[in-house]
Amino acid sequence: MNTIINIGRSFGSGGGFVGKAIGKKLGIPVYDNELISRVAEEEGYSKSLFAKAEEHSLFSVSSFFASGRLSYMDSGYVNDNVMFKIQSEVIRSIAAKDHAIIIGRCADYILRELPCLNVFVCAPMEFRIKRLVENENMTPDQAETLIRRKDKTRSTYYNYYTFGAWGEASNYNLCVDSSVLGIEATADYIIDFGRRAGLVTL
Repeated sequence: MNTIINIGRSFGSGGGFVGKAIGKKLGIPVYDNELISRVAEEEGYSKSLFAKAEEHSLFSVSSFFASGRLSYMDSGYVNDNVMFKIQSEVIRSIAAKDHAIIIGRCADYILRELPCLNVFVCAPMEFRIKRLVENENMTPDQAETLIRRKDKTRSTYYNYYTFGAWGEASNYNLCVDSSVLGIEATADYIIDFGRRAGLVTL
């Protein structure tokens, strides 16, 4: 059984860094927006097609994989629903081939029929603002505005495609506040939890 860890995260909580730390500790690949898109290209999907899809997407995010709508080939782009279908196929392909950590992209829902460890990483607003101020050269007001916008985008995207509630504890095996232990110790905690649950076999 492949070890698959799906990580949802509130913006600024460091969830992506937690995922990378877990990957380093377990020696398995971590798939974020960039790597998922690279796998899609390797499987024959056009990068330029996805780039056009981003321009027309209902979901305003930095990666075309947050789009989703289906293919109007005559218009030269794919819509959000077909994009989500392609994304889902790519994520299933990743999970079938090897151990993996997948960041965001509704992976917990897409892989809901597989034995995965589904985690949501969160943190208090004050902690998230502090991280952005220190790491991204933002003012506190700028950081809070960005956090609220990104969280809303992630929530809207997740809720639309999964018919669930982004960040709701019942959707995940584990919800953890990264501000309590920090990035590395949070990664250790998730690994230990996964092993005790029989979902991390490495």
